Amino acid sequence: MAIPQSFIQELLSRVDVVDIVGKYVQLKKGGANFMGLCPFHGEKSPSFSVSPTKQFFHCFGCGKNGNAIGFLMEHAGMTFIEAVKDLAQQTGMVVPEEQQSPEDRARAAAAKAKQDSLSDVLEKAGEAYRDQLKITPHAIDYLKGRGLSGQIAKRFGLGYAPEGWRSLASIFPKYDDPLLAESGLVIVNEEDDKRYDRFRDRIMFPIRNIKGECIGFGGRVIGAGTPKYLNSPETPVFHKGRELYGLYEAREALHSAGYVLVTEGYMDVVALAQLGFANAVATLGTACTPDHVQKLFRFTDSVVFSFDGDGAGRRAARKALDGALPYATDVRSIKFLFLPAEHDPDSYVREFGQEAFAEQIKQAMPLSRFLIEAASADCDLQSAEGRARLSSQARPLWQLLPEGALKQQLLSELAQLIQLETAGLEKLWGQQAASDQRFARGPSPAAPSPAFAAPGHSPQTGGDDFPHFEPHYGEPPAWSGDGGQASGAAAYANAYNNAGGGFTGGNNWKSKNPNWTPGSKFGNGKYKREQPPVYTGPRTVPASRADHAARLLLGNMALWETLAGEDHAMLCALPPPHGPLFAWLESVFHEQGALGWSTLREHMQGQPFADDATRWMAQDKLSAVAGSEDATPPDPQEARQELRRLLTMLMIDRLKQLETEALTQASTGQDPEAQQRWRSLHERRKALMAAAAALQAAS
Repeated sequence: MAIPQSFIQELLSRVDVVDIVGKYVQLKKGGANFMGLCPFHGEKSPSFSVSPTKQFFHCFGCGKNGNAIGFLMEHAGMTFIEAVKDLAQQTGMVVPEEQQSPEDRARAAAAKAKQDSLSDVLEKAGEAYRDQLKITPHAIDYLKGRGLSGQIAKRFGLGYAPEGWRSLASIFPKYDDPLLAESGLVIVNEEDDKRYDRFRDRIMFPIRNIKGECIGFGGRVIGAGTPKYLNSPETPVFHKGRELYGLYEAREALHSAGYVLVTEGYMDVVALAQLGFANAVATLGTACTPDHVQKLFRFTDSVVFSFDGDGAGRRAARKALDGALPYATDVRSIKFLFLPAEHDPDSYVREFGQEAFAEQIKQAMPLSRFLIEAASADCDLQSAEGRARLSSQARPLWQLLPEGALKQQLLSELAQLIQLETAGLEKLWGQQAASDQRFARGPSPAAPSPAFAAPGHSPQTGGDDFPHFEPHYGEPPAWSGDGGQASGAAAYANAYNNAGGGFTGGNNWKSKNPNWTPGSKFGNGKYKREQPPVYTGPRTVPASRADHAARLLLGNMALWETLAGEDHAMLCALPPPHGPLFAWLESVFHEQGALGWSTLREHMQGQPFADDATRWMAQDKLSAVAGSEDATPPDPQEARQELRRLLTMLMIDRLKQLETEALTQASTGQDPEAQQRWRSLHERRKALMAAAAALQAAS
């Protein structure tokens, strides 16, 4: 369901961004604003400003900015909907659910009440486990023997579950309360209805969600018992495939370190935090999933997976590779660290020191190299058969990558190993993917996205290379290129390539409707199709950069996924009608995925910016014109680059405005730090303009 923009505005008017940010950042009054150390990058002097009058935060060092919703999304890793609901709960507002029936609302309310009850039970148990640790010498000795201090144990909330079978009965008077079983704390024998504690004589690691709420436990046996680690079962509040141990505790360290280290166990996370690597997290006894990777990229653009060098570690890394490939955009870094078989991260740091371990992380294997290594497994590259096997094993991995420079470079490297021309390999894989889909009985959730078009295939010709794309309806294949020609594109700069990355909406826009977004992290997984517009050539130049950006995003909504948080915040902060439109578009995207313009226009009815959006889209000349049917649609890559150039110029304009404001504040003498802010803003704007000029000269 889409949250009405009127509710968003009312919510933001009721919350104070200073209070919201102040829960995470220590702020001090500085002139008209509040200042503090930026939580998004490491710094020693405060450059992070929060304005109570504008209800806006901005870092003059790294450029992060936005409102209260944007802060929770950037710092706490929440989705748009999660951030809205969190703020609404704090203010006593109820998020409208216009598209839900009364029965659905009642079920949702009951589920929320159940989740709250389970969280309360788990929090109470966690407190009891912590109290028990304080009075259990052999548990304390075990932690000391592992080199853990009382301070680090307190930070992670470590506890101890006693040996007794029904120890929790002294904590919960109603031991037969169904919530104890639903939370995973108590096991019920179905044959005789006898109950007993799940965790006994174990060091307890509370698992917290991103808001710091206890949602489950991991228990490490003391001594030689089995299993070595015991986790809470799946519950309404705990899903192993989506949660990461230590992520809540590591949030600030992720920003300062610039990367996240994914390890294999609870003890690795806690020990590394004490040894100077507080940016470590761990999966919860399961293989790394795409949900894990997606969650990590909410906090950082650099992920390092750390695994043992043995066979089990390699297999775990291989599964992590599958989960990471769809998110490997050109501006993200994904590496794989393989330690010697006799070491885990904890033991390696203790034996060789922090600097040696940090060097190992720097030398970790890039995703591109690991992909080639995984695809080459059991392949004799000296024979034609071995190279053919490499081609077969590499194709599904390569197709999981989002469009971008990394994907194209890997295609060239793989083509060299297979001893084919790049174009020939691309055509071969396109034909194989087409054959796979033609003979597939039905869509598979685990299958890679549909293949790209082979070289020379024109979507307008209705050729027979890919008959499975258009099943006998007579219409030409759809393309989603109404993002437009890069008319005057060289005038803009792509200096923000480090902020968003490659487009991840599929392998080839020319063979898809813009609403066809299988595997999107925001979509609902269904294939939506609409009659495509007929391309009629270059469009008219819009009245402003903001108009043009709106037109690109309305015509190609999937582009929203390629933008960074700073881009979102900047667009949403624009004056009406653009800012409210982008805020609405973001909420719709998070709820319903990428929609086509005709669907968006229907949802937009009644919004104050609806007429403006319709006018901007009308400039696309979407109506068919005789003789233009064979026009070549614009390259979707150009549409993405054009949007980047627009965002760069919009940011330069924004920095100019902030420079003027800083100079005005400096001239009054009321804000002693205004002059320094002006210098930071000026330097950043100069850097963006220099990058823009260099790119223009290169093009």
